[in-house]
Amino acid sequence: MEITFLGTGAGLPSKERNVTAVALSMLQELNEVWLFDCGEATQHQLLHTKIKPGKINKIFISHMHGDHIYGLPGFLSSRSFQAGADRPLTIYGPEGSKEFIQAALKLSYTHLTYPLTVIEIKEGLLFETEAIEVYAKKLVHGVPSFGFRIVEKDKPGELLVDKLKEKGIRPGPVYGEIKEKPSVTLEDGTIIYRSDFIGSPKKGRVISILGDTTYQAAHKEFVKNSDLLIHEATFAADKETLAEDYFHSTNIQAAKIALDAGCKQLILTHISSRYQFSDMDAFLEETKEVFLNTSIAGDFSVFQL
Repeated sequence: MEITFLGTGAGLPSKERNVTAVALSMLQELNEVWLFDCGEATQHQLLHTKIKPGKINKIFISHMHGDHIYGLPGFLSSRSFQAGADRPLTIYGPEGSKEFIQAALKLSYTHLTYPLTVIEIKEGLLFETEAIEVYAKKLVHGVPSFGFRIVEKDKPGELLVDKLKEKGIRPGPVYGEIKEKPSVTLEDGTIIYRSDFIGSPKKGRVISILGDTTYQAAHKEFVKNSDLLIHEATFAADKETLAEDYFHSTNIQAAKIALDAGCKQLILTHISSRYQFSDMDAFLEETKEVFLNTSIAGDFSVFQL
């Protein structure tokens, strides 16, 4: 999995940060790219990355504030002219998402070349496949706002080739059978059980993304044991009252959630334009005093998981 931050600012674009958009590339796992929020000029930001718009097949909108949705009409239109333009796209967002998108496309006389589905979401499981589960959580913001939890299911363990060789079972099609079936009968009548020749399951990864929200200790249950928590940090710790007034979080509040929830890594984003890059070292050090494994995302920051 690869996470690319296309915009990391809050409210309005600045010279240093565009507004919010995060891409989750799962090309090896699912051959898909998912986008979380689509602030103004997201399609411009994509031009500076290796991400192809046609590969993006799911978009998750946290809430209906402009800095998270104004990039949608342009992106949806431009995608029709990109490679893979016939690939279906599904948008998951709060109530109002469908009306906003339909109005923007209708009034701009935009005709898409691909099937578009808009699903207005509620709390709980959004969907599940053989490989992954995605959940939504209602946050606390000035308007309905959602966080997302992406859970990769555990993968079967590796075939214990050395153990098979010790039993005199040489490489060949039978290896595939042993991995696929609970039991396999060999030519000599010996029954081989898969459970005896498969290593421990590979633990699936968990990514949680909390967009605009005030600090709520209860959120730790939703992001519990995440391998990666991406959390808004609009303000520094000394602006906690301001954060509450505008329904946002501070860097320290994000760190507390990560710590209390047992997360492995924290990445801060959605940084107010009052802070310059020259302020980020102090911003980060302050956060690390609470949660050590913290990073601050900048536009075009890329993280591997």
